Amino acid sequence: MKQDSFQESLVNLLLPLALILGLVLLLSLDVEQASGEAVVSNPLEAWLKLIVGYLAAGAEIAAAIVIGGAVVRGIADYLRQLLSHSRQHFDATERIRLKLGRVLALGLEFTVASDILLTAVAPTRQDILDLGAIVLLRTLLNYFLEREIQQGEQRRSLEQNMTVREAE
Repeated sequence: MKQDSFQESLVNLLLPLALILGLVLLLSLDVEQASGEAVVSNPLEAWLKLIVGYLAAGAEIAAAIVIGGAVVRGIADYLRQLLSHSRQHFDATERIRLKLGRVLALGLEFTVASDILLTAVAPTRQDILDLGAIVLLRTLLNYFLEREIQQGEQRRSLEQNMTVREAE
């Protein structure tokens, strides 16, 4: 049991550090482009870039809708809870935070998908490095967000167990 706990603690420490180090390394690399914009030699590639551009824009719009909807819903839930004069203020606030965190994680996934789509057709080396940095940054955000959600859910389940025991 102690070995598993030690390994989990080590992973929880080293994984974010490795992601941050990778991000710093990727951002420090800067590949110069020979000519400002690559010339598209294949007409099919131009059409493919256009279609993929629209798909990437759709993924960005989906992320904005998902995150925006969650923010509006979170504010509405909070105001409803605030005006109800409930005694479970902390529990309700924590529940709203956890819902918002889950949706933010989904929104981050949409934005990563958009970035991958934009780099999918004939990427340059700089495009790939930029994508790597963006994905690492968003993965790091998602990692800490998921960790916060898990800790919040564990706290919430412990509080519920304590409440059930006190009721018995």
